[in-house]
Amino acid sequence: MASIDLTSMSKAELQSLQKDVTKAIADFDDRQKRDALAKLEAQAREMGFSLAELTGAKKAKSTNPPKYRNPENAEQTWTGRGRQPGWVKDLLASGKSLDDALI
Repeated sequence: MASIDLTSMSKAELQSLQKDVTKAIADFDDRQKRDALAKLEAQAREMGFSLAELTGAKKAKSTNPPKYRNPENAEQTWTGRGRQPGWVKDLLASGKSLDDALI
């Protein structure tokens, strides 16, 4: 391995080096994890299973996109499932319909 004379480097150069080393370590860890996962998946397939079956991992739950948006505050949304938020109740009480809040 090449030797680096850290004492001759400026603070900015040292900080840049530190950032590069941190990224290199993270990339190395990611590669190691991918390799390990690929080996485990292959071994599980050889035995007739998926890795998810063996680990008990559940499939990612899909989320429903919002269907309604509060006309008064665009940050407030509702999927149309579950309890109605207060702004939906207020909208309906004012004589408007859910169609007025469709996205």
